[in-house]
Amino acid sequence: MESKRQHKYSRQIQKDLGEIFQRDVHQFFQQNLVSIMGVETAPDLSLAKIYFSVFPVKNGPDVLENLNLKKSEIRGKLGNKIGKYIRKVPELAFFIDDTAEEASRMDHIIRKLNIPPEKS
Repeated sequence: MESKRQHKYSRQIQKDLGEIFQRDVHQFFQQNLVSIMGVETAPDLSLAKIYFSVFPVKNGPDVLENLNLKKSEIRGKLGNKIGKYIRKVPELAFFIDDTAEEASRMDHIIRKLNIPPEKS
């Protein structure tokens, strides 16, 4: 469970990364729609795990690769935004959040099941 400090830090990173990505959307995501779903920080605040979703979903690996290639640039821009509030900008790790896609897949499977009605 995240401490209050970690939670506050995570929310600030999510907000600031959102602003950075909105400003330079084509540089990081080409023609894809990307949402930052969440950020988790390590207890010592040295690592931030960024979870994002991509539409269209099939382009997720390409977006992830592009983000990893530009990780140091993104970290530098994040440092410019939050550098006055913290001592050290955390390392960034990007992950594709496929929760919504997985839920949709499960819903589709459940709908296809042939479950007979209960007999009273």
